[in-house]
Amino acid sequence: MNSIEYVESLFATFKVAMVPVNTNYRYVADELAYLWIDAGVEAVIFHGSFAEPAAQVRSRVPDVKLWLWVDDGVGECPDWAEPYEVVAQSGVMLPSDAPRRSGDDLFLLYTGGTTGQPKGVMWRQDDLFCVLNRSATIKYPEDGAIDVVHRGLTEAGEQRARVIPAAPLMHGTAAFSVFAVLDSGGSVVLCEHAKFDPKELLDTIEAHRVTDLSIVGDAFAKPILDALDANPKRWDISSLKVMLSSGVMWSAPVKEGLIGHAPHLLCVDTLGSSEAVGLARSISSSRGTAKTAGFKLGPNAQVIRDDGTPVTPGSGETGLVAIAGRAPIGYFNDPEKSAKTFREIGGRRWTTPGDFAAVNEDGTVTLLGRGSGCINTGGEKVFPEEVEESIKLHPLVHDAVVVGAPHDRFGQQVIAFVEPSSGCELEVEELKVSLESRLAGYKVPRHLVIVDSIGRAANGKVDQTRWKVEAERVGSALS
Repeated sequence: MNSIEYVESLFATFKVAMVPVNTNYRYVADELAYLWIDAGVEAVIFHGSFAEPAAQVRSRVPDVKLWLWVDDGVGECPDWAEPYEVVAQSGVMLPSDAPRRSGDDLFLLYTGGTTGQPKGVMWRQDDLFCVLNRSATIKYPEDGAIDVVHRGLTEAGEQRARVIPAAPLMHGTAAFSVFAVLDSGGSVVLCEHAKFDPKELLDTIEAHRVTDLSIVGDAFAKPILDALDANPKRWDISSLKVMLSSGVMWSAPVKEGLIGHAPHLLCVDTLGSSEAVGLARSISSSRGTAKTAGFKLGPNAQVIRDDGTPVTPGSGETGLVAIAGRAPIGYFNDPEKSAKTFREIGGRRWTTPGDFAAVNEDGTVTLLGRGSGCINTGGEKVFPEEVEESIKLHPLVHDAVVVGAPHDRFGQQVIAFVEPSSGCELEVEELKVSLESRLAGYKVPRHLVIVDSIGRAANGKVDQTRWKVEAERVGSALS
């Protein structure tokens, strides 16, 4: 989980030209075995809390030569592992013939995506450094060397960022925020407890004068806003300048509420993925709040048709969000998926992670969602994220997930599971009426189901498989 040891060990692997492989700590034995075999893992670093799943998978990953146990107060170090601190303090040096690190060394980021097995995104470190640096406080020339970085840090003085990566470091959103701030000579601040607690987070921001916070949409922002609303004078968060989100929806009303507590705050909502950094972003401040899912394309990004030509602004046409320039070299051990995502179009290499969008007349884009989750109902395409955003604009809604289920007549039907705000009574018919005022009829869910909790993971994502099964059950029972 998030800890000093996570950041330490990540950079230690970089220093010795090894390739770190992120691992989701919620995985069970089968998932761990698949990931570690696919990646060719040779060493595993694990918190004591995960000794049992590690033990279960050991016999299935014979290539793993070293197990490093990180003490988190849970149990004793197994006899088949080495204590992390003992090894870290051993002073063992690399042999003189060890590989020397270079910009071609990889950061292998496994991403679950929306379908299929996790796939390893292969980022050259030099490419990732340059891509992240484009939006950093201290910008280095992309063709510069180490001495250029040193000079840039010296000239910047002591005004360095302090970031809290609130999401799990084993996901790209948090890892990239750590890389970016450390590349600029800043500091990473971690909360003491691994489980997200908005009150502890706000305590930490105040105590350490944190300047930047990395979150994942409303899954983090809503609880933070709720805590501030309930205790409006408890925390001094005047040091916080930027709150950055990526990965899931961050609704305009929540941004407005946060800015109400911190008028100096910039809410930076980014569209990107493990494969594509810098697709688009929107910035909200006390001078104005960007609408939900409204983004301005990055300098190397376009919304394109299948033939690579750009979608005409204001046409209402839907296209793929794509970005050219520095990008991953592909997916590890998966040339077929690599060819689908990283394409040669018009003589340029484009990354198309699968996000669909429409281009407005002013050049901004409205994000519609991932094509893999698109619902086809009676020949009409419905993007679940668009419907989820409309549902979550209702003041009594805390969260929602929209999925498709089979339908005898229309092929698929739209079903929404809705989690009301704490202590609120939400009327389904009233919610449906409000949706009908914002969405075309075919997009309004055929069934709206109230649930206790959507059950988002710490990275803000939902278990799509679980809700698809539930949607099929609901659709079959009510159709």
